[in-house]
Amino acid sequence: MQGPAFQDRSTAGRALAERLAHHGHRPETRVLALPRGGVPVGYEVARALGAPLDVFVVRKLGTPGHEELAMGAIATGGVRVLNPEVIEEVGIPLEQIDAVAAREGRELERREASYRQGRPALDVRGRNVILVDDGLATGSSMRAAVAALRKQGPARIVVAVPVAPLETCEDIATLADETVCVRTPEPFFAVGLWYRQFEQTSDAEVRDLLERAARESSMAEAHPSPG
Repeated sequence: MQGPAFQDRSTAGRALAERLAHHGHRPETRVLALPRGGVPVGYEVARALGAPLDVFVVRKLGTPGHEELAMGAIATGGVRVLNPEVIEEVGIPLEQIDAVAAREGRELERREASYRQGRPALDVRGRNVILVDDGLATGSSMRAAVAALRKQGPARIVVAVPVAPLETCEDIATLADETVCVRTPEPFFAVGLWYRQFEQTSDAEVRDLLERAARESSMAEAHPSPG
């Protein structure tokens, strides 16, 4: 088995940004990171590309009694994506779906408020949006994110991660307009194996990086580089 591909999420983000350079310094580019681990990666991507950064929060809707089985997901912007096969097979009534979605919706709103600290969400309609995470395993959260983001009307969706199994990247590529996976090691096992440092990203770190990105973005707008 190969050794770790990246020192930490920041170095992974810089490597990912190199592969996304063609999106750099374009007014229509937006970077959305899946918290929490995707935010340090997304911060480096957004900084390198000169693009605004925001979070895109996804919450799985677990099937009642079988919470590990996803009957759908909700995401930033009040979007709900359901898995009709699971709902039909298990026979989940609409009231139960609504109850789970309401509970997860409250947690999603709590997280967004905590992360953004009063800043509004980025408007993605008609924009080229780069969805970033620190890696994919099965890709279920990213699939939900793409489906939810699609409903907000972006011009294009680019899924970008430092590391993922080749099969997952190919699966995501059927949903996104562009997919970038820097490394696709086999056998894969788990995202964390491909980082030397893979400590859990804290809520405080997410808040700090988003605040820093917002500050840098507003400074860049106030003092645009010549040419």
